[in-house]
Order: sequence, then structure tokens, then C-alpha cells
Amino acid sequence: MNDSQLKPVAEGEEKDVTDFILQDILTGVLAPGTWLKQIDLERRYECTRPEVRRALDRLAQKRLVEHVPNRGYHVYEPDGRRAREVSEIRIILETGVADRIISNASAESIARLQMLAKAFDDMILFGTMLELYEANLAFHRELLALSGNQELVDLVTEIRQRTSSAPVSQWRTRARIEQSGNEHHLMLEAIKNGDVEELKNLTRKHIMQG
Repeated sequence: MNDSQLKPVAEGEEKDVTDFILQDILTGVLAPGTWLKQIDLERRYECTRPEVRRALDRLAQKRLVEHVPNRGYHVYEPDGRRAREVSEIRIILETGVADRIISNASAESIARLQMLAKAFDDMILFGTMLELYEANLAFHRELLALSGNQELVDLVTEIRQRTSSAPVSQWRTRARIEQSGNEHHLMLEAIKNGDVEELKNLTRKHIMQG
């Protein structure tokens, strides 16, 4: 993925600095626990206070920064215990419906998943980190939807938000991102082959990759 560079913005046009802040978080420039003073961010990214605030709100929604009322924003500090337990819950839920995903998979739904997997691959080359996050989430929501249980899809989505935005917080190298993309395609192959155990194994590995 190309290094982020601040680009000129036409007069009157809003600047989105969300991904610039995110890149600095992922590279450690803004370390976990760092308080994010809005005036410092304005100067660093050459933007306005409202543009900084919108970016911080977006990152807070992704659990990459945390908003503390009356104090401000700080970079999210990972909780190792919580992250492990959330991963364990996800493994139980997502491997538990592997057989239903395969039995419900049609040629049309597999084609849809292939398109979403390719969209993720394209974001590796051309997208921002947040676009990559959204593409990853779209793939996994579509995959889980094949279980036929919308409550499960919503529950897993909510559970993912209980820790620092994963796997975004784990994607510190190009190799790690490409590994995730490759695992998407391997899961699709398991579905096409009707191999429930392989899909379970790949799902477990994918969730625990960090």
C-alpha cells in the first residue's frame, strides 16, 4: 500500500485526515494511550478543528481511538485478556455454523463472496486502511449471512467492536494484509469443495492470526 501523503485540497473542500491519523497509530508514531490534542493534530495534518473532530469520531467508531467525556480522545490501549476471550467466542460461534454455511452456499452466493474477496485484494493495492477494514467486514458479514441467522451476523459484528479494531490493529505489514486476503480465498475453496472441517480450521486460523 502506498505511503499516505497529504494532498492539496481545493479551496472550500473538506479534508479527510482519518487515514493519516490511523497510519500514524499503526506505525507507532501515536502510541497506545497517547492523548490526542486536537490543536496538535490540526498543525500536524494542516487541517481545521472540525476536520480533526470528524476524523477522531470515525476512528472512535472503529475502536482505534477512545473518547473520554470531558477529557478528549486517546489512542486505544489493547486489552490482551479481552482480545483473547473475544477471539475464543468468535471461534465458537463462527466454526459452529460452518456446516450451515456450506449447505446454504449457492453458485450465486459464492460468486458474491469471490467479488468481495477481490474487492479486499484491490484495497490492498489502491485503498486506504479504513477502506480495507470495510472491505474485510463486508466479506465476513456476507460469509456469516450464509448461516441463515441474521442475529448471529449482528452479534459477531457487535462482539468485534469490543476490542481495538481488529484486524486493522494487526495489519502492520503488507505481508499480514496479504495473508488475510489469501485466507479469504482458501475459505472460499473449502466452501466450494464442501469441506466443513477445512472451513473450520481456516476460520480458526483467520481469527487467531494476530
